[in-house]
Amino acid sequence: MTAGPARAAELRVEHAGVSAIHGPLLVLSASSGTGWDEFVQVRVRSDGRQQPDRHGVVLEVDRDLVVVQVLEGTDDLVPETTRVVFSGTPLQVPVGPGWLGRVCNGRGEPLDGGPPISAPQRAAVVGSPLNPTQRVSPAEPVLTGISAIDALTTVVRGQKLPIFSVAGLPHLELAAQLAAQSTSGGEAFSVVFAGMGITHADADAVRDVLEERLAAGELVLLLNTADDPVIERILTPRIALTVAEHLAFSLGRHVLVVLADMTSYAEALREVSSARGELPGRRAYPGYLYSDLASLYERCGRIEGLPGSVTVVPVLTMPAGDITHPVPDLTGYITEGQIVLSREAHARGVYPPVDPLGSLSRLMRNGAGAGHTREGHIEVAAQLLAALAKARDVGELAELVGSEGLSATDQLYLQFEERLEADLVNQGRSERRSLDDTLERCWRVVSVLPRRELGMLPAELLQRYAVDSR
Repeated sequence: MTAGPARAAELRVEHAGVSAIHGPLLVLSASSGTGWDEFVQVRVRSDGRQQPDRHGVVLEVDRDLVVVQVLEGTDDLVPETTRVVFSGTPLQVPVGPGWLGRVCNGRGEPLDGGPPISAPQRAAVVGSPLNPTQRVSPAEPVLTGISAIDALTTVVRGQKLPIFSVAGLPHLELAAQLAAQSTSGGEAFSVVFAGMGITHADADAVRDVLEERLAAGELVLLLNTADDPVIERILTPRIALTVAEHLAFSLGRHVLVVLADMTSYAEALREVSSARGELPGRRAYPGYLYSDLASLYERCGRIEGLPGSVTVVPVLTMPAGDITHPVPDLTGYITEGQIVLSREAHARGVYPPVDPLGSLSRLMRNGAGAGHTREGHIEVAAQLLAALAKARDVGELAELVGSEGLSATDQLYLQFEERLEADLVNQGRSERRSLDDTLERCWRVVSVLPRRELGMLPAELLQRYAVDSR
């Protein structure tokens, strides 16, 4: 909510009506004209001395009460010595190219020793509603340099494609590799990486992986660590998306936003909801979890008449590997597919441990194939997945009758699965494969099978690309 002219005169009036403190929340009597999402300054006196200001956002206005979430936390705050100043506007951040090459915390404050981010323009972190009729269908690929993704679950500009993982798998490492390697066909491209609830060791590892891209001025890095205030975790993805929207729709860049880990974000949301005394939904998450996640994921896309695009890759861990857990379950309803990581592949030493059959990019046909990547891409990807499904069926049969009881063709399917994992899916943690290299690997793998088994591939494509076909 943006205040009217009458509010401007009140900006420096300290409101001393704090009545209670609950976790990260302040409860105070309402001030005239106070609005939802309004930004506030929290002024604190301790031992008779003025302490550094803290900051907050109005969460709720109900009759004569206002609830404010304090971004830096409420430790050491006492109602009697706490004052609140309402700004009259939503929380805003400066937007522009000044973010590129910078490392900041989850509130956008520098961690790299540089000056605070400044720009002539500012934008509200809640974003602006987008007319659905102005959306343009996602198109053209975002190439990650990771074969399992580029070949089988191609990311498309303007898409939202999450990575589903479990604790102990290298999902953060994969997210950092995506951010370090992704490109968009030679056009102006930027990456915004938002880490939420990560350890200091993980934060350092991410900075190391992304150092080259930071130095090139192509990346914005926001790091919210596990010991930072929980409220900051809720703010981090909103700042990341606000920065990305300006880079895309005002500066004409194609922007990839990587959000890791959205489960940490949802847990922060649950903690604040509990502090507010709200009725819990599934597994104690707030009943509005779906709409809250949608308010983030739906900020991606392309807009008619404007250059650039925002592509979002949320990374989330599934507690106990449960894909029906509220966070992955609701994320799946909102997004356009998923990349699923496999414990079994990880145990075999495969990196990235992507499960091709569990993964899907529903918009892949919009950004792959002739005119986008290369002719035959869609066809060979479909054939690989169909053959992998049969190979797994053969593997189950082999467990019952033994490999000696299999036909010669079934034996080839087992070889096919091994080659797919070893030659296509598995790659180095810093290895960037070109699209041509990836697709050549696809054809070499599929050529393990006899031609009579490749019914999804037209004869002309087999003639042109198959290697040592049987």
